[in-house]
This record gives sequence, C-alpha cells and structure tokens, in this order.
Amino acid sequence: MKQIQTILCLLALTPILLSFQQDDELKTSMVRGKEIFIANCVTCHMQNGEGIEGVYPPLAKSDYLMSDKVRAIKQVLEGASGPMTVNGIQYNGFMAGFDLSDREVSDVLNYIKNSWGNKSEAITPEEVKSVRWQFMY
Repeated sequence: MKQIQTILCLLALTPILLSFQQDDELKTSMVRGKEIFIANCVTCHMQNGEGIEGVYPPLAKSDYLMSDKVRAIKQVLEGASGPMTVNGIQYNGFMAGFDLSDREVSDVLNYIKNSWGNKSEAITPEEVKSVRWQFMY
C-alpha cells in the first residue's frame, strides 16, 4: 500500500518538477540570449528594448512582437522590411537577418520575449528549425 502511495505522490509532483526544469531552461536560454541581443540588436533596439520611435520599433511591451511567434522567428532569420505598426506607431525600415543557429535564435527570442514587460512561453530550437525549413523550401 505504501508503494502505491509513494508512486501516486511522485506522479502528483511530476508536473511541478517539470515546471521547475522548464523555468531553469528558460532562464539559461535568456542568459545566452542577452549576449546575442547585445552583440546584434542593441544598436537599433536599445539596451532597454524601447527602440527609437518612428525609426526602430520597440521590443519592450511590443504588441507586434508578441502576437506572432512564427513571424518573430522568421524576422530574426531573414530580416524585415516594409511597413509595420508597433504599439500604434508606423515603422517602415529595414532589419537584416542574422546568421544564427537554431539555439541562438531561440535564445535571443526567449530573452526579448521575456524582458522589459514581455512574458511568453519558451521558444525551442526545434520550433526555430521547423520555421527555418518551412520557409526555406
């Protein structure tokens, strides 16, 4: 009987333990992502993710960024150009794509999408790989 209770207790704790593991993985990804952001993105989007109004769109509290995960991945990989509206303000610029690995793309997006008032689920390297292949062929 005690073995059954122990097993049931462990099964009940499994989701909690997995949640802690996922939180740790996201935090580790964000640490790596911050370095990638500083190396590639900070010049335009600024240290605090606020960008420059009318020139470089904000990433902080960005409705545009947070509304479409696939588009965010694609824009890091391939860049972006043309008109876009971010938080009600029009932008019409150019962003180069970056030659980053799947893990690096997921790391930088995890940092951006979980900083400066943003809150999002983790993006995995597998999701990035799927988007990369989807738009490559």
